[in-house]
Amino acid sequence: MKKFKWKKVLLKISGESLMGSDTFGINPTEVKLFAKEISEVVLSGLQICIVVGGGNIYRGISSSENGMDRTTGDYMGMLATVMNSLAIQNALEQIGIETRVQSALPISAVCEPYIKRRAIRHMEKGRVVIFAAGTGNPYFTTDTAAALRASEMNCEAIIKATLVDGVYSADPKVDKNAIKFDRMTYLEVLSKDLKVMDASSISLARENKIPIIVCSIVENNNLTKVLSGNGSYTIITD
Repeated sequence: MKKFKWKKVLLKISGESLMGSDTFGINPTEVKLFAKEISEVVLSGLQICIVVGGGNIYRGISSSENGMDRTTGDYMGMLATVMNSLAIQNALEQIGIETRVQSALPISAVCEPYIKRRAIRHMEKGRVVIFAAGTGNPYFTTDTAAALRASEMNCEAIIKATLVDGVYSADPKVDKNAIKFDRMTYLEVLSKDLKVMDASSISLARENKIPIIVCSIVENNNLTKVLSGNGSYTIITD
């Protein structure tokens, strides 16, 4: 194993990041880039699990604002995460990485049900486990699912993959004077309302003392660099 700072991590991928330059859906090229980055750390001996969002296909909160029942919208969003999970699984397995999708909603025809002990065993065998359908409950985001699964899997860190290389004081694509933070505390993120992850996920990570590393992973092998303590990122801890 390479000299990684963390030996077991959860990677949180937003659904929007799977769109690439598209405006909707799953961009195959972008998914392959993620798979390549993930495969390199897996082949180095790291245990990794993944939670992916569904915003590229369906966003429950937005639908509820337009009149749809929030619970129905959230369940539809969970199904979108299953679709994204299957796409990532396919991309990983095409390059030789064993992968299992476990869903919080039972969909036995395409994936396993979420079972903690089975997921841990898969990871011990070097397989990538993708947790789909969030927590399986409406009103909880995939960010919260990521913090929950990271706690259950005894992960040492949560890698929050974004389109930028860390947490900034403002959107760096809009404000050229935005300041990048190298290190923040959980309370600073909550008090500044920086929208890195939702408040419940930050609180859960804080309670279980799991650091959150915010970075971009589809450029210059940045995931490997970040896990080695290098690269460009923001770390959120106590």
